[in-house]
Formats: sequence, C-alpha cells, structure tokens
Amino acid sequence: MGGVFQSMGEAASHIETVTWVLIGGSAIIFGGVMVLLARALRGPRSLANPRLWIGGAGVAFPLLVLATLFIWTAPLTPSWKPTPPPGALMVVVKAHMWWWEVRYRDPATGTDIVTANEIRIPVGRPVYLALTSADVIHSFWVPQLAGKMDMLPGRMQHLQINASRPGVWRGQCAEFCGEQHARMALHVVGLEPRVFDAWLTAQAQPAKPPASASAAQGRAAFLAHRCDACHTVRGAGAGGRLGPDLTHVDSRLHLGAGTLANGPGAGAHWLAHIQRVKQGARMPSYEQMDAQTLHAISEWLESLQ
Repeated sequence: MGGVFQSMGEAASHIETVTWVLIGGSAIIFGGVMVLLARALRGPRSLANPRLWIGGAGVAFPLLVLATLFIWTAPLTPSWKPTPPPGALMVVVKAHMWWWEVRYRDPATGTDIVTANEIRIPVGRPVYLALTSADVIHSFWVPQLAGKMDMLPGRMQHLQINASRPGVWRGQCAEFCGEQHARMALHVVGLEPRVFDAWLTAQAQPAKPPASASAAQGRAAFLAHRCDACHTVRGAGAGGRLGPDLTHVDSRLHLGAGTLANGPGAGAHWLAHIQRVKQGARMPSYEQMDAQTLHAISEWLESLQ
C-alpha cells in the first residue's frame, strides 16, 4: 500500500521525481511572491519600473520555467507503443461498472485465463497492459507503479508497468463512473517469477470438485439459483459473463473490487448484504435465502482456490 511518493517501478519513479521538483519549485516561487508582496505593501515606490516587473516576472519568468520543465520532462515521458517490448507479459484489463476483468494468456495452451479485480505480475519483468472499458469511461491508476490511463469503450489503450520488488499496491478507478466509483478498486500483487508462474498455472485449471457434501450442495444451489447466468466457474457448468469470473475467487485478497477483505465468513457476509456493503452494485443481496443454503454456497465458493 502507499502513494506516489513510494514508487516501485521506473514509470512511477519518474513521476515521483517530477512531483518533488514541482513541490520544491512551487515552494520557492511562492516564497518569492510573498517577499515581493511584503515589499509592495511598504509603499508604491518600493518597486521601480512596473513595466519591467510585469514583462520579466509576469511573462518571461513563467515562459522560462514552463519551457525548462517541458524540455526536462520530455525524455522522462514513457513512449507508449502499440506493441509490447520483447519478453513482456501481456495482460488485458477491461473495466466494468464497478469491477475489473483481467485476462492473461495461458503459455501452455494459448487460451485465456480470466480473473477479476486483482492483477498479479512477476517482479523484474515488464508488464504490458491493454486497457479498455465495457460501458462508460473509467481510468486505471496505481500510483506506485505508473500514471493514470483512461479506459474508453470501443478503444484499446496501452500502459507499461513493472515492479522492482514483491508487494501489494492498491489501484483505483480515477474517472467518475457512477454510484460505486469510490469502491471500484483493484490490487496489483508483485510476485517472484517462479511464484507467479505457479500461480498462473493454477489459475488455468478448472475449479476442483467439491470436497464435502455441504460444498456439493452449495454448487448445486449456485446453479439452481441461476448465479451462473452472470458468473463463470470453469468446471462447474457455470458460464455467465456479466459478472466476475469466480473459478478461483477465494485465492483473491478482496471481494467486491477491493470493498471487502477476503477471509473466513467474508463470502457469506457479501452474499447476504451486498447492497449494504456496496450499494448500487449490479447484484442483489440474498438476505431472504435460508441460512443453510447461504452457508453451503459460501462454503463452496471459499473452496475455489
């Protein structure tokens, strides 16, 4: 966790450097303006030749500062290209109201590996994000890794990130997109390359069969209540695409796009009180569901590692 002043990648490091320079330069200029204001308050003759001050301090000085900043920051601006650099990991991120669809390419089969609300990346390897939106304008922003990038319906934007060490960094939709804009978060998890490869291999697998009778009842109830109309669980006969893929939902750090920390009992709380936890989410609460069925569904979902 953290902000722009704890950069963990090359692009974010450049932004941090520029930010400190802007803060320092602004402080110096503000101090100079205050000195001039104090002198001006002493009387109208304290500053001779007003035209010179207007031309120098009001026109020439701002132009000089802005031109210098432009020349200095131009080489620091990443040159986003329509193709990824050699060896980069390609990840497709599609923003929805109000969650994130994340797609990887399975290196073994070439098929898509779909997850949601969490991007796991290997440390030390460039990651090339292809960003788009399914509905309205969203904006992808993980301050510790890179700058903001708008996500537009019908258009693919590109953003390259990299992590210098393992960690977890919170991201946020930075473009107002509706009622639950403030709760549209995601997390980027940096992993050692071998750990990432093992995770990706596990994500490519279908959901494991239920390990208990209660979990089996939960899977049956999940299908009977037509949760599969919106959600996919590979290997369980659920193929909906309106909501997040739940094949390995319990391996994620949070539920509801960063809204609720994942853990024992979190799934049941989320199912029963969705509209309390994330009012306006496009999924109803299930308070009316009997406790046994609710427990069985949540037990099954919590087994999907």
